[in-house]
Amino acid sequence: MGEIAEIAGQYSCQTCRRAGPTVRGRGRIELMAVLCDACWNVQANALAEEEGATAPPRGDPGPDDTGWCEPPVCPDCGAPVELHPTNYDRWVRLATRDRPAKDVPPEHRWRLVTGRRGAERVAVRLRGIVPLPSEPVRPAHRAVCLSPDAGAAPPT
Repeated sequence: MGEIAEIAGQYSCQTCRRAGPTVRGRGRIELMAVLCDACWNVQANALAEEEGATAPPRGDPGPDDTGWCEPPVCPDCGAPVELHPTNYDRWVRLATRDRPAKDVPPEHRWRLVTGRRGAERVAVRLRGIVPLPSEPVRPAHRAVCLSPDAGAAPPT
């Protein structure tokens, strides 16, 4: 991960080398980097654009909310989707069930893993490994969206 310089009891950002209160370890599954908020947002946003993780975060109902909680739906086709956080704190719309890897284009293959906090499921895009054709993967919703405009937009 590179050298982490410690200055006066605080870590310094691995990108800009400045220390401060916003510098901390980043990543929901494992430590990805030690970055300040500004450098983290630049890197996480670039990765999200590349991987298609551009969905808005799931709303968190308050403790006094008594309204009916509907599952999220695709804004294009109206089909149910699952919203999951990524390791880099961005959100992605995934299909509601796994499919064999042979049926999902490589750029749309994701897996759900348990995060550091134990209870949350975190979406990880499969990169660098090729799953067996029958191995289950979770497709990005964009790959299975019924909307005719789905192919025109970047994968999410």
